[in-house]
Amino acid sequence: MHSPITGTAAGVPFTALPPNDDGPAPLIVTWHMLDAPRSDAAFAAALPMNGLPAWRVHLGMPMRGERMADGSTAAISELIREDALMSFLHPFVRQAAEEFTAALASIRAQLSVDDGPIGVLGGSLGGAVALRVLAETEIPVFAGAVVNAAIRMRSVVDLLSDDYPYDTESAKAVDSLDFVAEAGTIAGRSPLLVVSGELDHPALRTDALHLVDALGERAELLSITELAHPLADEPGIEPAPQLPPAREVDAGLTTWLRRHLTETGRL
Repeated sequence: MHSPITGTAAGVPFTALPPNDDGPAPLIVTWHMLDAPRSDAAFAAALPMNGLPAWRVHLGMPMRGERMADGSTAAISELIREDALMSFLHPFVRQAAEEFTAALASIRAQLSVDDGPIGVLGGSLGGAVALRVLAETEIPVFAGAVVNAAIRMRSVVDLLSDDYPYDTESAKAVDSLDFVAEAGTIAGRSPLLVVSGELDHPALRTDALHLVDALGERAELLSITELAHPLADEPGIEPAPQLPPAREVDAGLTTWLRRHLTETGRL
């Protein structure tokens, strides 16, 4: 098994896990959680998907990992106190999604990936980024997956802020990150695996079920019995041994992505 490769792609830090075989291979791109594992390196350790004959490139999210201000979460905590939606959640997801096109071009230039459709995967708030890529870009995707994802941003706002004071601008922003409402577009882009921990926040669990229902035959739900919201132990910044629930998620993701790679004739 090859060692991880670290680098930057158009300013975005990444941890890349190469396939075992040399030569151009399919590409899977991920966005990590804000809970543990909260860096690209830690997410790669939690969900390595080693059984896939593909590049797994784990991107760093804004203000996390190498881009964390002063090496701490203080800056994010301050933004949440200022305005959980308009200072933090909405611009955070927007930046991660908008910087992806340039990052993808840079990844293709640096690594021996093939030129076929990619796979996308996101955990928690990273799930909102993956869903936004599906809903709002034309980047070819052969399959997507989300884990304990931020599917409806109103649910996330409710977790971070009691009685959030919506106005016209913030209501428009939060509704732009309701991916149940975008189910028709997402279904037309790629099949989607929705992984939901049975111990996750009830609102996020409900949103996962609603998204699967809205996507119909284009989606599958994978429920993980012992999984709460995080996939790793705190602090979740450095790579750590894979926990049993994360191992179960990892196996499900590997099976899903391998199946759809096979269907495209690339395995």
